[in-house]
Amino acid sequence: MIEVREGQPDSLIQVVSVTDRVARRLVASQQQQLFSQVLASKAPFSYTIGPGDVLEVSVWEAPPAVLFGAPALDPRSGVAAARSTAFPEQMVSSEGTLNIPFAGSLQVAGKTPQQVENEVVRRLSGKANQPQALVRVIRNATSNVTVVGEVAASTRMPLTARGERLLDALAAAGGVRQPVGKVTLQLTRGEQVHALALETIIRDPKQNIALQPGDVITALFQPLSFIVLGATAKNEEVNFEAQGITLAQALARVGGVQDRLADARAVFIFRFEDPAVLDLPAPPRTTPEGKVPVVYEVNLKNPETFFLAQGFPVLNRDVLYVANSPGAELQKFLGIIMPAAYSVLNTYNVTK
Repeated sequence: MIEVREGQPDSLIQVVSVTDRVARRLVASQQQQLFSQVLASKAPFSYTIGPGDVLEVSVWEAPPAVLFGAPALDPRSGVAAARSTAFPEQMVSSEGTLNIPFAGSLQVAGKTPQQVENEVVRRLSGKANQPQALVRVIRNATSNVTVVGEVAASTRMPLTARGERLLDALAAAGGVRQPVGKVTLQLTRGEQVHALALETIIRDPKQNIALQPGDVITALFQPLSFIVLGATAKNEEVNFEAQGITLAQALARVGGVQDRLADARAVFIFRFEDPAVLDLPAPPRTTPEGKVPVVYEVNLKNPETFFLAQGFPVLNRDVLYVANSPGAELQKFLGIIMPAAYSVLNTYNVTK
């Protein structure tokens, strides 16, 4: 159990000293969900027709009976040959229907081209002589994925029976515009939204999952950030990558703590934490979002802490604060009063 100290009796804030046990528990709680665990589909992609798709339907008839036109003669044998008729391209209606002469209105939405071919043949049997049909998709308007964000060119990529994958879509958009190690791919599928570092997807082929119609892929550049305040080389908001950043890396990115001003025993990370991570003995008071305000306390004077800092995760929207040392506060006080003291002393010497 994590040792927690409450700041005030009625305070929501929990104060936690960072130890090896705390660091290990936080690392375990921040394990990323992989695409292969939450989004991978076992069923292979099968193209189905939808409203807005443009189709071309061709019908063949065997001689001698011809429903759609005069029979064609083979010039070498003089025997009537099978004749094909290609109907004008049609867009599938919003109701998912398509009209074929002598076959009537066909419900094609949700069916594969092969299923539509079979339905056309069934409808024309008895009207045409040994009919055969071919359905060709001229324009695919429904089975697409969208790629946006930090890519060379945002695009809509049509899906085929080949089963395009995540990196195929990224390649179709011209690749990413930023370094691979700093890009996150966010995949939106229906109401599910998950993100994973591009570097992880490239390194682990299992994360290069097959796409589904309607997927939206967003390439994000350094989508996370933390804020640093106090006695560091610079105070600012710092962006970082989806694969995460440790406390040691965070301190290094802001130039470290200032030797003459900082109290190395008083480094704090302010965070809204999930109560399950803290494993508190009693149910804590939480914010309306169900989070617990936590202050993680780090003592950089302890050599062991430098090893812990290499594993302690800094999360999105964390606030990192380095307190001033008591000596620095005294120096500030002296800096304020010394000019006034010199002024009084000079005035005394002049009037004496």
